[in-house]
Amino acid sequence: MAADWTLDGQYFEACNCDAACPCVFLSDPTTGECTVFIGWHIEQGHADGIDLSGLTVARAIHTPGPMLEVPWTAALYIDDRASKAQAQALTEIFTGQRGGSPAKLASHIVNDLGVSHVAITFTANGKKRAVSIPNVVEVEITALVGQGEGDVTVSGHPMCVAPGHAAVVSRSSHLKYSDHGLTWEISEKTGFFSPFTYAGP
Repeated sequence: MAADWTLDGQYFEACNCDAACPCVFLSDPTTGECTVFIGWHIEQGHADGIDLSGLTVARAIHTPGPMLEVPWTAALYIDDRASKAQAQALTEIFTGQRGGSPAKLASHIVNDLGVSHVAITFTANGKKRAVSIPNVVEVEITALVGQGEGDVTVSGHPMCVAPGHAAVVSRSSHLKYSDHGLTWEISEKTGFFSPFTYAGP
């Protein structure tokens, strides 16, 4: 499981915390629990000579308290355009079997809700990011406007999903999720987006 792999692309997340999310600074979630949906769109990537470019992966995560102190419940979603070999490679990477940053994220998951192969639409349009999975999730975030009309960014925080890249602080217009007995309907809460660069082992 230690074969070489690399992924580069665009990531974003939206959660139920007030902006800016206290969890990334290892503080308690705004409401005492965290519900977060994360999407990764792979622009360039490969594993074992298998091209993974153009595919999208997503995770829904729930934690009943501070993220580093409690077990996570999580579901993984793999783009249904992936071939069997591509889907296997992405599953191994994002469940942590191939090491790298995804393994650090997956190490917190105690209640694994499994992997679903679904139609995922990822959209990056200027300062907006969105993901849609029919009958599962609709989520869109927009970057906050900072000084001089620039982005507000956070870098180097301990809960970073995309190490090495500054996260653009955003706000959700909506996050509607329903699957595995979990139902979230959230708006005007925290989001982040940035490029991501992952590699293993």
